[in-house]
Amino acid sequence: MTTHTSSLFDLLRIKQLDYDLFCSAGAASTFGWLYGGQVAAQALLAAGQTVAPDRVPHSLHGNFLRSGDDACPTYLRVARDRDGRSFSARRVEATQKGEVLFTMAVSFHRREEGMDRQMDPAPAAGDPDELEPVRLPLLVSMDCRLPAQPYAPGFMPTRYWARCTADLAAVADPTDPADPLLHAAVLTYLSDMSTGLIALHEGPWRQSPTLSHSLWLHRPIRLDDWVLVDLVPRSVAGGRGWYTGTVHTRDGRLGASLAQESLFGRIRREPTTEV
Repeated sequence: MTTHTSSLFDLLRIKQLDYDLFCSAGAASTFGWLYGGQVAAQALLAAGQTVAPDRVPHSLHGNFLRSGDDACPTYLRVARDRDGRSFSARRVEATQKGEVLFTMAVSFHRREEGMDRQMDPAPAAGDPDELEPVRLPLLVSMDCRLPAQPYAPGFMPTRYWARCTADLAAVADPTDPADPLLHAAVLTYLSDMSTGLIALHEGPWRQSPTLSHSLWLHRPIRLDDWVLVDLVPRSVAGGRGWYTGTVHTRDGRLGASLAQESLFGRIRREPTTEV
């Protein structure tokens, strides 16, 4: 892959090579390395090709094992662990040059009617249309706005509005205008962009590479409308940091929750960019 990306669709595009074997088919980014949210979203899309269309992703749990090269193809092999009456379980292994970069366990669920209750309101973040646009690192085809930050300014925000500017409806499943798999993949791509550990950065002690990333999808959520991502630091100990997060729709409904664990240690060079 030699051309650089012009849209999110370029980054997330995959093609099927064999039974349950897929390969990234998009252009390289301009980063020079493989963004974790990109490979996680591609893994989810590959797994989604192997389940019945009435089953939507509700949880995914990924482990980052090695760094990747965005100029090299990523191979995605799906294992069909189980298909039950309501749930389908899949595992995805992402490799480059014969080495495993990333593994994911993902579960799909057939939609069911039932109780719908949310305990906590969305964080106060104002109206995204009244906030100034800001460009966040790593993201393409995303419009982002920053409300007031709950912690001291850092090199990445912990609370932000985002929406996809690519035409998701143009590639959505014609039988389902919301195409939950596509929107879940875009959300997965977005969910790894920042870190909730900014408030725990102190002196040379900083977050470094991500170890694991989990995402739970509670309700249908569209990524071509505004969503509010809010990340909260929880713990640093033993050389690792852990934070949680929520993703709310513009009208305050809890669409998804996330959690991430990363290495946390002494670094030599401090970030120079603040948001």
